[in-house]
Amino acid sequence: MTLFRTATVQFQAVPDEPAQNLATVDRLARQAVAQGARLVAFPELCLLGYWHLRRHSAERLAELAQPADGPLIGQVLALAKELDAGLGVGFLEAADGKLFNAYAVCLPTGEVHVHRKLHAFEHEAIASGSSYTVFETPWGFRAGVLICWDNNLVENVRITALLGATVLLAPHQTGGTNSRSPHGMKPIPLEVWDQDPAAAANGPNGREWLLRWLPARAHDNGIFVVFSNGVGPDDTEIRTGNAMILDPYGRIIAETPVPAEAVVTADLELDLVPRATGQRWLRGRRPELYAPLTEVRGDELDARAARFSPDPVERPTRLSR
Repeated sequence: MTLFRTATVQFQAVPDEPAQNLATVDRLARQAVAQGARLVAFPELCLLGYWHLRRHSAERLAELAQPADGPLIGQVLALAKELDAGLGVGFLEAADGKLFNAYAVCLPTGEVHVHRKLHAFEHEAIASGSSYTVFETPWGFRAGVLICWDNNLVENVRITALLGATVLLAPHQTGGTNSRSPHGMKPIPLEVWDQDPAAAANGPNGREWLLRWLPARAHDNGIFVVFSNGVGPDDTEIRTGNAMILDPYGRIIAETPVPAEAVVTADLELDLVPRATGQRWLRGRRPELYAPLTEVRGDELDARAARFSPDPVERPTRLSR
């Protein structure tokens, strides 16, 4: 049996205070490594904060952004080397004259792998990435990264698995958002959170919503999913935490019910992957049937419009084949 201990972290970032957030990352990374973790996942945009960014000007965002080879990620990389562990952190990246909601996985070997959110909607000045992120780790498996809404689109997780990832880092800032669906996730009023945060975090707008879809991403693709998240008030919304680690059968093998800062660790039984149902389904695919997945249907929207605009009244009709 091949076991690999990983950790996922939830914490509340301080808006626009990367030094304070980096200090939190340092403290919690040391805690996770002390518990035996070799790879630690922190939340989306955890070094800068998240939902308040939509109210900044493009100029202010440019001031807050840093390149992946800048001093901020450099300090995370130095910590990864010191702790002999991989550390994944979310930051606002400046690259190629653009801004990206990005996630850097710093490895103790000195490598830094950066994923740019494929479906960014936080601010019109933040561009969407255009490539998948799958890489070899020093521990003998391939890892992938998808940020928040990237994970909601099933194609992204499937492609990440097809590219060879067996462990998916899934950093989020979610819970308590305003879904347009009448049966989707809804905001959590601050007074409700203050009165009973555990009930709010584990109710229909937190854990219950996650369990509608997150286990399926792990099960259907035969991969481990390491879900990290913010927790507590985030500008006008509430993040529900619910940090958890799922195995390739979609089973939750570790999680925290605590609606506060937390570190969750679990041993990944890597030998499960080749025997998982989802891996058998991957091998049973018939790609020659899947051309419609790459065809333009006619009602596509960019991430920001898809996230916030009303749904189209009519869907275009595809010609029969």
